[in-house]
Amino acid sequence: YSFCTLLCFSKNEKTNSTTPTNMPTRFRKTRKERGHTFNGYGRVGKHQKHPSGRGNAGGSHHHRINMDKYHPGYFGKVGMRHFHLTKNQYHMPGINLDRVWTLVSEQTRKQENKDGKVPVIDCVRAGYFKVLGKGLLPKRPVIVIAKQFSKIAEQKIKAVGGACVLS
Repeated sequence: YSFCTLLCFSKNEKTNSTTPTNMPTRFRKTRKERGHTFNGYGRVGKHQKHPSGRGNAGGSHHHRINMDKYHPGYFGKVGMRHFHLTKNQYHMPGINLDRVWTLVSEQTRKQENKDGKVPVIDCVRAGYFKVLGKGLLPKRPVIVIAKQFSKIAEQKIKAVGGACVLS
């Protein structure tokens, strides 16, 4: 390394980092270029501000190869347009079977099925509209109330002797 480079990347005590900002002016490239008209950048090509445009300019023109290679699908459209999209009609929070019993109180979970009473789990009241089939249920009949059930969830609830009620 030259003396200039070592000075340039010396440890800066104030900021505790190696930064090229503490290089003295006398070692900069422009000092050596004085008197040489084009400063090493050439008369024809010239050293200009943003020769290929700023930012994403030229994505479909002179930078197309880069865009196609590293960002496929960046340009164009896909799918149908949905005017005045309201998300509330698609609002369908789900809960898996392994978490359904957490919606019931502790005493309901512990008490046995006496007098033929079966615990009722109202998922809609807890804010879940759809019951999904991940996980296992305890071998105990239960009535589950929801707006929708997945096929597997319905099979598992009926397998333990329970019932699915649509609300």
